[in-house]
Amino acid sequence: MSRIVRRSAPLAVLAACAALAPPAMADAPATASKSCSVGNSRSYGTTYVLSIRAKGTSCRSAKRLIRSFHGCRPGRSGKCSRVSGYRCSESRFNKSSQSYDSRVTCTKGGKTVKHTYTQFT
Repeated sequence: MSRIVRRSAPLAVLAACAALAPPAMADAPATASKSCSVGNSRSYGTTYVLSIRAKGTSCRSAKRLIRSFHGCRPGRSGKCSRVSGYRCSESRFNKSSQSYDSRVTCTKGGKTVKHTYTQFT
């Protein structure tokens, strides 16, 4: 009989822990952020798009938004704060006289599109 008790004790502990743990899906967001394929990095109207992430929207829509964002920018050093109903913010880094890199985040409600790009001046 002691063998039965020893084998069932770990199962009882696991069952008690599982009952106390919150459900895994309770805290999960409705839509997860996904990485999108860049494809032709020069097809967005800037020198090179390096990465794309989308949350709450498709990768196809995210790519359209990025093209609109770069079409909105007046010149190589210009910025665009609103495009297609999204509010966009940009952070530039690795600045030199020849180029800069930039991180862009565009949001609209629960939708977020992030991308990084390199611009040669």
